[in-house]
Amino acid sequence: MKALLDTCCIIWAISSPSSLSPVAVDILQRDDTVVYVSPISCAEIACLSDSKRITLNQHWKTWFNHYLDINNWQLKDINLAIIQEAYSLPDSFHQDPADRIIAATARIHNLTLLTADRKIIDYPHVTTAW
Repeated sequence: MKALLDTCCIIWAISSPSSLSPVAVDILQRDDTVVYVSPISCAEIACLSDSKRITLNQHWKTWFNHYLDINNWQLKDINLAIIQEAYSLPDSFHQDPADRIIAATARIHNLTLLTADRKIIDYPHVTTAW
């Protein structure tokens, strides 16, 4: 399986694994799962850390890079096709730019998006798991 982590899943996988669903844990622990993250999640984590909405044990940049490396998570870069998809998603999708980019990344690359976000789970045009 090829999975894309929503920002909440990145944070929980590192800082609060018990917050992950059993399905998410299973997917993350499978030998055949390749895990991807979007660089926009780094921006979200930076904002959350800088605004004190989350507490990390090191600077957000070091934290993000460290956990990407030790978990062997790969980046799916943001490019023009993803931005164009993010702002032309079919039907109605909420306005959060990061969620749009993450959903578009999953769609363009045919990835299963691991998310607890009901707005994304309920969106029929992206494959999700939780």
